[in-house]
Amino acid sequence: MMLPEDRHAELTRSGLNLIQQAISIFDADLRLAVANRPYQAMFGLPDALTRPGATFQDTIRYLVDRGEYGPQDDPETAIRERVEQAKTFQPHYMERKRADGRWISVEGAPLSQGGWIAVYTDITQIKQHEELRRARSEELSELVLDHAERLSAANRTLAATNAALEEAKRILTESEARTRQVTAMVPAHIAHMDQNYRYTFSNNQISTVFPGSGRSILGRDGNEVLGRETFDRIRPYMDRAIAGQPQVFEITHPPSGRRIRIALTPDQIGRGAYILSTDVTAEVQSREAMTHAAKRAVAAQVTSGMAHDFGNLLTIILGLQTRLSRVGLPAEQAEDVQATLAAARRGATLLDGIATLTGRREHHPRPVDLGRLLEELAAMTRPTLGADVTLTISPDLPAQPLMLDPGALQDALLNLILNARDAMQGQGRITLTARPAGRWLEIAVTDSGPGFSPEALKRGTEPFFSTKGGQGSGLGLPMVYDQIKLAGGTLQLANAGGAQVTIRLPWQTANPLLVLLADDDPDIRATIREMLTAQGHSVIEADSLSEARALSDLPDLALILSDLQLGDGLGTDLGATGLPLILMTALPVGAAQRDGLQSIVLTKPFDEAELAIALLKVTDD
Repeated sequence: MMLPEDRHAELTRSGLNLIQQAISIFDADLRLAVANRPYQAMFGLPDALTRPGATFQDTIRYLVDRGEYGPQDDPETAIRERVEQAKTFQPHYMERKRADGRWISVEGAPLSQGGWIAVYTDITQIKQHEELRRARSEELSELVLDHAERLSAANRTLAATNAALEEAKRILTESEARTRQVTAMVPAHIAHMDQNYRYTFSNNQISTVFPGSGRSILGRDGNEVLGRETFDRIRPYMDRAIAGQPQVFEITHPPSGRRIRIALTPDQIGRGAYILSTDVTAEVQSREAMTHAAKRAVAAQVTSGMAHDFGNLLTIILGLQTRLSRVGLPAEQAEDVQATLAAARRGATLLDGIATLTGRREHHPRPVDLGRLLEELAAMTRPTLGADVTLTISPDLPAQPLMLDPGALQDALLNLILNARDAMQGQGRITLTARPAGRWLEIAVTDSGPGFSPEALKRGTEPFFSTKGGQGSGLGLPMVYDQIKLAGGTLQLANAGGAQVTIRLPWQTANPLLVLLADDDPDIRATIREMLTAQGHSVIEADSLSEARALSDLPDLALILSDLQLGDGLGTDLGATGLPLILMTALPVGAAQRDGLQSIVLTKPFDEAELAIALLKVTDD
């Protein structure tokens, strides 16, 4: 049973009063926190100086005035010196003779919370015994007696020092344990690396930031833990940090594609650097998405006011020029008419591109044989490249289908191939490679042209940026970038002999599932069934809770996709079948009926992408 606070304090005071030694505890402001009755009795203190809050200075003043420290030529100086000494909070042990002839030992030690504790022991009898031995032991040499007295005093001092050290050790151990616990809870890797690039400390979170690194890294060097490619990117910053210069930088982790922010702080004794590594992939993607969204918004704002009128104007121009082309004009004028028609059609194409860039797009993943998709892309593209451009497709992929949006991916790759053709001015080699890279599908399009300029490497994905002068709209790469981001991937521009664009998409294998779909609305079941079958899954339907329960023991059934509120009960009851369960509801997030649900919940209406992600989550778990 827990004692009330006042009862607990009373027990503490009673226990301290039973101790024969005098005890006082002063806080960090040198105000009395605790004192026992022997403390008041030993020094003859008034009640006011034994109550919590009494100042150390007032206590010393009282004792000096009483003659506790003998005659003082300058009492104020004596008081000030003792107060200043107390403010240092240093452990100490001393023995002194009081004005009444009695001896006391004073043992003081600082407290981790601030302030200090002092223990006063009457050692008069010990001193008397020492004097008696000195008086009666004429046979003992003066040297032995002096040595014995010094040894006795040293033992008492040593005992006090040991007590202070044990307390300090306890505080340090507890502090270190708390520090380790806190660092282990931080969602970042905190470590120390010495000047030989070996880890001497780690909070064991490295694998959460650098996947595949393992947890046991102490004593191992950076190359071994992170891999040569990753550590080569970090080493120059580490060298500067070891030299005493703090560093903050970001790198892309090659195996995982994650964006990592690393802060290096030189340690104070020059033996290496402290490391704080944080996964900022989501932050960087959000920042880039916001930047591109802002640019798209600007493009929409700029064009929205004139797009309609411009479209009408182009319609009129196209109509008039088409009529002129049928009149039978002389060759020179007919050529001008055709040029005008081409320019007007290009304007219409530009408007379509802007609409695509600024409008809302959706991601529709479905099972795709990527090898076959690339073959079809090559067959469709080669006739447009010209005789002097060679296109090589080099996939290195397993046979299993992948969850991809085939239309968006094909459009993106076609855009990149045509960009490469234009960059080579119709002559050279284009190579497309596709391979798994950890948890990513990596597709790279490389050409043998002059490569990206420094400005293009920096601004290539910005809307309307173009290196083709008046021949380019500046919408190709931004559209590819947006399509890849919508699919949860990344796009990187580089120079590798020529220009190279690398796409990374989440590696999601298409595993056909047998799904039990439960919903009491036949139209909704039809819509969701179409989504599931488009992704390669097989579907069994139920229009009620009871029917779903009856079908839940079918062989090979992988999961249940159920409406939250069925006609004869709640879809949550299907969790008792033991099968993975995904719930659907039109109720908004925050509705009381959704509170406490343990299953994944899809909010109606949802699209194919949201459904595919939910299926992947529940099957991965």
